[in-house]
Amino acid sequence: MHRLFVAIDLPDALRRQLAFLESGIRGARWVAPEQLHLTLRFIGEIDGAQFEELRWALGQIEADAFDLVLSGFGHFPTRGAPHTLWVGVAPNPVLSLLRVKINSVVAGLRLPCEERNYYPHVALARLKGARATHVAAYIADHGVFVAPAFTVDEFLLYQSFLGAGGAVHRVEVGYPLRPRALANGETTAPASRESG
Repeated sequence: MHRLFVAIDLPDALRRQLAFLESGIRGARWVAPEQLHLTLRFIGEIDGAQFEELRWALGQIEADAFDLVLSGFGHFPTRGAPHTLWVGVAPNPVLSLLRVKINSVVAGLRLPCEERNYYPHVALARLKGARATHVAAYIADHGVFVAPAFTVDEFLLYQSFLGAGGAVHRVEVGYPLRPRALANGETTAPASRESG
């Protein structure tokens, strides 16, 4: 079985910036910088045949590269004891359209539906045992956070492995997005990547 999700990777400079913010809440289990990502769709566990179908079908998606900005902090759930601290994503219609296309592929393969409402975010910490007042203070202190924009030129199919220290994620396939035209009319196309 394969435990899968579709996500956007973060550039190394942004990972380092977020890593500097990973402190200040007692009881938080901070996500390792190399594991930070923006989930577009959680798939869950599927068998080998479904995995091959999904891997191929995601490659048929056509979408444009776009710029993305991480902005602000929050937690889930929004009421009650918080269990996840996250950094948010500035509204982006191109990101929303990409997610619609991914959802269409998943629905077409009759894979399990996601029941929760989608709110784009990058999870920074799991908050088991953290006090709500400490989380609120952290968010108040960092609420004006806005990261520099970065270009999203691919989306990724990840496999997740659960262990005692939490989940570890591995990229299975990278799917390039259509490059944007540069000012001189040229384009740069990212190469697809696939794990060996």
